[in-house]
Amino acid sequence: MSASLTTGFPSRDTPQRLNLTGQILIAMPAMQDPYFSKSVILICNHDADGAMGLILNHPLQLNVGDLFEQLDMACDVPKQQARQVQFGGPVQVERGFVLHSPASEFNTTMTLSDGLALTSSKDILEAASRDEAPADLFIALGYTGWSAGQLEEEILDNAWLTLPLQDHGQLHKLIFKLPNDDKLSWAMHQLGVDFATLSEVAGHA
Repeated sequence: MSASLTTGFPSRDTPQRLNLTGQILIAMPAMQDPYFSKSVILICNHDADGAMGLILNHPLQLNVGDLFEQLDMACDVPKQQARQVQFGGPVQVERGFVLHSPASEFNTTMTLSDGLALTSSKDILEAASRDEAPADLFIALGYTGWSAGQLEEEILDNAWLTLPLQDHGQLHKLIFKLPNDDKLSWAMHQLGVDFATLSEVAGHA
């Protein structure tokens, strides 16, 4: 699979009644789609045209060293080479997205919150190869997308729990610090809900 970092994000300019930008989605137990089962997703953008997010807890069998080889990039920084690449979602899996903190500016960077940004240009990987990238990186291939009104309908159909993390430290912990296997249980704990006993028809939070 070839990989590339290309530009372009959904617009953030169109107002709408429901805006989940910066919030977390947690798949309900009834979610059987293998792409999204037990997934924890950061909503990076949500407006009247739809929504875009990254799955936070589905790693790929690929590390950044492998990704650099695919991109024909040299890197002699072991800590960067060893980083795991994540599966951001099933849409355009040849595209790369990097969540990072601090929110440094690269060619194509969208600030999500204080200290957190999303970059889709290759220059952030070039910085990583020189060990000059932001301290915390979450590197994903592909993203998750919803058309206009689709996410709202799925939430009404109880496909997702929603978790607003107003504390930047908690959001930072979820994205960058927790092992992938712990992210679902941690997110559920923030809601005060046990995933193992959650009813498959429970309402959304």
